[in-house]
This record gives sequence, C-alpha cells and structure tokens, in this order.
Amino acid sequence: MTYRAEYSKSIEAPEEFWKEKAQDLKWFKAPEKILSKDENGIDRWFADGEMNTAYLALDYHVENGRADTTAIIYDSPVTGQKCKISYLELRDEVAKFAGVLKSQGVEKGDRVVIYMPMIPEAVVAMLAVARLGAIHSVVFGGFAPQELAVRIDDAEPKVIVSASCGIEIAKVIEYKPMLDQAIEKSAHKPDACVILQRPQVEASLVEGRDLDWNEAMASAEPAECVPVKGTDPLYILYTSGTTGKPKGVVRDNGGHAVAMKYSMKAIYNVEAGDVFWAASDVGWVVGHSYIVYGPLLAGCSTIVYEGKPVRTPDAGAFWRVCEEYKAKVLFSAPTAFRAIKKEDPEGELVKNYDLSNLQSVFMAGERLDPPTYHWTMETTGKPVIDHWWQTETGWAICGNMTGIETLPPKAGSATVPISGFNVQILDAEGNELPAGEQGSIAVKLPLPPSCFPTVWGDFERYRSSYLSDYPGYYCSGDGGYKDEDGYVFIMGRTDDVINVAGHRLSTGEMEEIVAGHQAVAECAVIGVNDPLKGQQPIGFVLLKNGVEIDEADLEAELVALVRKEIGAVACFKRAVVVDRLPKTRSGKILRKLMRQISAGEDYAVPSTIDDPTSLSVMEEVMERNGLVGI
Repeated sequence: MTYRAEYSKSIEAPEEFWKEKAQDLKWFKAPEKILSKDENGIDRWFADGEMNTAYLALDYHVENGRADTTAIIYDSPVTGQKCKISYLELRDEVAKFAGVLKSQGVEKGDRVVIYMPMIPEAVVAMLAVARLGAIHSVVFGGFAPQELAVRIDDAEPKVIVSASCGIEIAKVIEYKPMLDQAIEKSAHKPDACVILQRPQVEASLVEGRDLDWNEAMASAEPAECVPVKGTDPLYILYTSGTTGKPKGVVRDNGGHAVAMKYSMKAIYNVEAGDVFWAASDVGWVVGHSYIVYGPLLAGCSTIVYEGKPVRTPDAGAFWRVCEEYKAKVLFSAPTAFRAIKKEDPEGELVKNYDLSNLQSVFMAGERLDPPTYHWTMETTGKPVIDHWWQTETGWAICGNMTGIETLPPKAGSATVPISGFNVQILDAEGNELPAGEQGSIAVKLPLPPSCFPTVWGDFERYRSSYLSDYPGYYCSGDGGYKDEDGYVFIMGRTDDVINVAGHRLSTGEMEEIVAGHQAVAECAVIGVNDPLKGQQPIGFVLLKNGVEIDEADLEAELVALVRKEIGAVACFKRAVVVDRLPKTRSGKILRKLMRQISAGEDYAVPSTIDDPTSLSVMEEVMERNGLVGI
C-alpha cells in the first residue's frame, strides 16, 4: 500500500476506512454506526460500540500471551530509580487502584483530577480511571494553585490523585501544599484525595479527606472493567485559551483508541514488543497519546522518564536512555534538541552511545526549524521526522507515515496530511489557495477519529473557536502553505504573521534563517510596533555554549542573511542577544507575551511558564534596547 492509496481511501471513503481500522481492536460490542451526528450536529465515530480503553491497553494483552512482556520502563535520573513493570503487573496494579477509587464512590462518568509527576503511579491512576469508565483530567504536576483550582472548578472531580512531591533536576517541589491551596480556592470540593508519599517529602494528610496511596492499595479489592460507549469521554485535558480561561478538550473512548492503535504502526512503524519513547510528560497531550495509551494499545514497552534532556546529568541523557533500553523510536519537542545542541554543539556526547536500535527521531509540539532538523540528523545519523498536531486532535494532522510508505523528507515541512485529515490552505474569505501561497491551515470536515467533539461544558466555545471562521472546516489557528508536491509547511500561529508596510511576512520564516547561523542555538522573532511601517521584526537570539562573537558583528550578519533570503522588504534590522527566552514548561517560546511586553501592555504570567524570572529579564533587555512602547 502506498501513502497516496492509503490517504485517498481515508478521504474518499472515510466510513469504510475507519470501520476496517476499528476491527483491529477487541470491542465488547462492535460498532455498527461508524459515523453519525450528535445532538450538536457534530460528527462522531463508533457511537454504538461498547468497549473499555484500559481493557484494550492491559487485559487484552494479558489474555493473549503478553502477560510477561514489559509494559513500563521507569527511569528516573533525578532519584536514581529504575524499574520494569510487566503487562500483568500493571494490569493488577491498575485493577487495585480502580478498586481504591471505586471505594470512594467513583463511577462511570465521574471525573478524577490527577496531579502527579512522571512516575509509574501516574499511569496507573489514568488507566484505573479509564477502567471504571470514569473521566480523568491530568493537570501538569507543579501547576500553581490558582490554575489547578480553575481546573477543579471546571471538571468538578469526585476524587483528586496526587503525590507528595515532584523533582525538577535537583529541586524538590512539594505538591501537597499547592493542592491544599487549590482546593481552598476552588468552589468545588472533592470527596477525597489519594496521596502517594514519596521518600523525598512526606506530606501531611487532611483527616477525613485524604487517603495514603499505599495504605489504600493494601486493602483494595480489584475492580473489573466497566463497558462504555465509543462516544463516552475518556479524558478532559485543559489547553490554554485566548480568554485566559483554559479550554477542556474532551477525548472520547472509541475514536481515540482506534486512532492511537492505527497511528503506532502507520506513523511510527512500531509493533508489539518494540520499545517506544515519547520524552514528554503525562500532563501534556503527547504524554496521554504516546506515553500511555498509544504504546500500550499496541503492546509496546513505553518509557516513563523522570528527567530532562540536559543536566540530568548532561546533554547525553537522551542518548543514554535510547541505548540502555534499545528504544526504536524517540519522540520529543524541538526545544529539547535545541537544549542538547546548545550544551553539546558538536554532538560529541552522541558518540559515547550505541544508537543502533534507534530507527527514527520524531519531533512535534512546535515548529521544527531546519537548523535543528539538520543538526539532529547529522549528529545521530538517524532520520528526523517532523509531524504537526494539536492537543485538540490528539494525534498528528501531518507527518511522514513511515509504516505505510516513507516519503522523502523536506526540511521545514511536516510532510503530508495523515489519513483522515483533509488539509486545505484558505485565504481570509475561505477560498482554497494554490501551491506556494500562505494562508490559514484548515481541515475539511469530517475530522477523523480522536479529534475532540466539544469543549467540556461549553459547546458554544467549541463552535465559535474552531468551526465558525470557515464553515465546513476545522480552523487550526496555524498558518502555512503547501508546495507543489502537497507537502505542508507550518509557519506558526496565524498571529505570528506580521504586516510590514503592507507586506504580510512570516516571523517563522525569519526565525528559520536566523537559527541557521552557526553561532545561534535558538531564536525568536516577533513583530513590534513601528509608527512608519506598522510593524517591524526584531530577533532575540540565544548563543551556543562556548561561542564568542561580537554582538554588533552578529547582528550585521543576521540582518544580511535575512535580507539575502527574504529581501529588503522584511525590514529585519535588529537582532538582540539574550541569556534566555521565556518558555512554557513544555518548551514553547512565549512569543505573544514577548509582543505584549514590547507593546507596553499589561500581561498575565501564565501558569505554564518554565521560569518566571525570564520575563523580567526580557523586559530589561527590551528596555535597554529601546524596544518597549514603540
């Protein structure tokens, strides 16, 4: 089967295509309604099917000869702990913890908030909730109390599961005081909290509300899997919203399971028994899809890594894990590899490790700039595969389907649309644009399985945010173009397009050029106000470790590069060297916030920020260079 044949069938005969893929799962009752409409007129997959995602991820494998296969490989350089957990052991732990939750009144449809670090118990908690047919909402461990409170009020959980602490490199972060503050701030109060006591910190428990994880497990009765409909929710995952209130992305059980199982082979080319590593966190969508559900549905061994790409202990950490566990696929965000590149620009540490089992390196989460693409490919000697997806879709919209047919890569492109995603480039009026012209990236309805059908408790927000701009399409909020071969190039959020003297220019394209300079480790280009031209682009540049260069000379070289590649029309005249860029914990540069600082606007410090002091540093840099309030 060629990519073109696979993709064409998914677009031309979607019901037949996804019915066939659904047969790869063991349903309690096979779906007969493959595609239907719900009460809001939204397309839904497998509405009358009955199944249980935790059963498919665990019990199914135990019943079919994989009981002793490793399900989870836990590696924690911050604590020195390592262990392997088989499918049978994980199934039994999940069944017991489901019993703990059941004893606290958790039933089908109830919500459970999970606020935990990257430890196996976080995976156990997620699967236990799914086993009961309940709905989990994982909140990234260490989120501030106010942000956690907002999510508690929105999801209204019956139970909250947490741990006494998380560990950031060498710093212990106490979770329980933040959880207590969040519950105090929230209007909704959970019936109970289950707390895992870690050796680094012992949390104080609230009598009558808090349970000790280990004590509760010691007396728990294992719970059986509860059948759910294909359209019953599996989880709510909150993503930042433009209004400041996070959006609760709802994922259903049936479509999600079908898409996850299909994607493991079709996109990543892995099968049962392979070791798969998504170097992310269960608090993000990548962690849901490809640390927990995707690999376990496929019968793989999944790596749960409690560490960083650098400083735990060094920039060889990723390569050490790949060698030690014979990972077939490594998947992380480009920012992780830029961090490694900054610490080890010549890739010397890679040479210390045997990467012969590593088949490919996948990246997603933000735009993969060509310099990072080339550096990773040259230093590892492995194919580097960019793919583009969103929390809202739960899996890749565009990518290279290496399990179907590996297409020739193009630097800067997420390759081609994935099965089921009818990707179009639209102008402001909703007209499809020809090859080479930039516009808004939209997906023609129906969306394939796994894509969210609503925002939790707020369908109108779902409709207005995603379906109203271009009727008949899902609006991604990203801009880009297709080339003559149908390859899709994501140039960033549509608000990262600036208007310079009437010319619409992509800051992503400028970043690509600036990042290509041999002295530059990472950069961000934003548009700042200009009284004459409307906006002008300014580059903020992070240098590679050990690089010594005159900043004026570097600025001149970068200005010349942009002028050469884009032309004088870009009006790129400033490039400022900085020590750090404001980022989220998942590594995304906070460009919108940088624009707000430059414009002299009030801004809210997001809960997702990795280092709050980076904002004051950025303010000082902008003020020193006359870039505030212009």
